[in-house]
Amino acid sequence: MGTSSASAEAGKLRRHLGVFDAVVIGLGSMIGAGIFAALAPAAGVAGSGLLLGLTLAAVVSYCNATSSARLAARYPQSGGTYVYGRERLGEFWGYLAGWGFVVGKTASCAAMALTVGSYVWPGQAHAVAVAAVVALTAVNYVGVQKSAWLTRGIVAVVLAVLATVVAACVSGGASDTSWLDVGGATFGGVLQAAGLLFFAFAGYARIATLGEEVRDPRRTIPRAIPTALGITLVVYAAVAVSVLAVLGTDRLAHTAAPLAEAVRAAGVPGLAPVVRGAAAVAALGSLLALILGVSRTTLAMARDRHLPHTLAAVHPRFQVPHRAELAVGALVAVLAATTDLRGAIGFSSFGVLVYYAIANASAWTLPPAEGRPARIVPIVGTVGCLALAFALPLASVLWGAAVIAAGAAAYGLRKALTRRA
Repeated sequence: MGTSSASAEAGKLRRHLGVFDAVVIGLGSMIGAGIFAALAPAAGVAGSGLLLGLTLAAVVSYCNATSSARLAARYPQSGGTYVYGRERLGEFWGYLAGWGFVVGKTASCAAMALTVGSYVWPGQAHAVAVAAVVALTAVNYVGVQKSAWLTRGIVAVVLAVLATVVAACVSGGASDTSWLDVGGATFGGVLQAAGLLFFAFAGYARIATLGEEVRDPRRTIPRAIPTALGITLVVYAAVAVSVLAVLGTDRLAHTAAPLAEAVRAAGVPGLAPVVRGAAAVAALGSLLALILGVSRTTLAMARDRHLPHTLAAVHPRFQVPHRAELAVGALVAVLAATTDLRGAIGFSSFGVLVYYAIANASAWTLPPAEGRPARIVPIVGTVGCLALAFALPLASVLWGAAVIAAGAAAYGLRKALTRRA
């Protein structure tokens, strides 16, 4: 009896996660290294328009999150927008979304691993990054529930440190008000800053890509995604305003560790090592959730043979896509050993913005009976994603477009060979 039951469930993932766990995984993906690293480059391009860029990134993220939540409730399967695009727009658009997500988020994994290395041991950043990837791949391999438990601890530590940073800045006394004058901000600068800051928000998709492992997904996912995004926005806004009030835009733009510099400027230099440690922990949390999300989309694409079908295997004991996780972990380890952090962030943002543009287009096609959001939501989401994608630094746009085009060409070639066979 037990054997036949296990056989019936072969290839299926187990539904472990409730609302709380799903929110925590979303927070672990969003409240990560982005807030420790993205503020400085965003301030460099937006100047006093930094908060406008943060607001724009939040608006686009809200539209993406709303569309993703409605679609995830309708299609509670592993794969996220790969599944939604396939079901609502056609196989090609689902494939393109999955391709953009896998390549973009694989680059994100490498960026997070390198952030861990940079904070823990700058002289050996690549070696530490590879070790972090190996360790977290092992955690994911033994089950998503264990990953959720670890993420809870990481989120609690990071939120406590961010609250301490805000308190130190607010009580520090000296205040720089130059950031309140937005007259010198340019539209292009604000747009590019929003694209860079979007990297720090883009973790809510992890909840959707884990749809096959969520209990009661029609209820859980629409509650978890906006809850995680709302908490993240409040945290980011508080941190950004506090750091700007202490450092100002010019000083913020020229520091490699803005939150550590902010607590030093606020007169609490003893907190700087704590902040650096929290940045490393936050990056670990993001990396843990990223590997989860990429492996689940890889699983979905492998099931449809857009990737090698052997990656669709589910471990009989741990009920995870173990081959997909090992493959993703190996690829991320190679990238972490060889690539540059800033380039990985820009490339990742381009691929993920393409992914969400397809998610919004998919949500547009939902009928009211299937939970379609207000029409303005997918419109703003689609236009916003494309605008932010092409406002990124030119190198990121060129590389991102080239890789997306290569994926589309591979799809066309496979279709042609299949027809000929």
